[in-house]
Amino acid sequence: MGRRTEANRLAHKKKVDLKKKREQDAATTRKEKLKAIQQQFSQQQKPETEK
Repeated sequence: MGRRTEANRLAHKKKVDLKKKREQDAATTRKEKLKAIQQQFSQQQKPETEK
């Protein structure tokens, strides 16, 4: 076993947590962008359907 298993374990946990947080943030940002695009598209389509 390594000499600093506790430190290595904590460092690995920190990396994993950061990666997970980045993925969640990216997914949230992606959803927000898609929602904005859908709203913009629906606003553009409204005038065409009212004609």
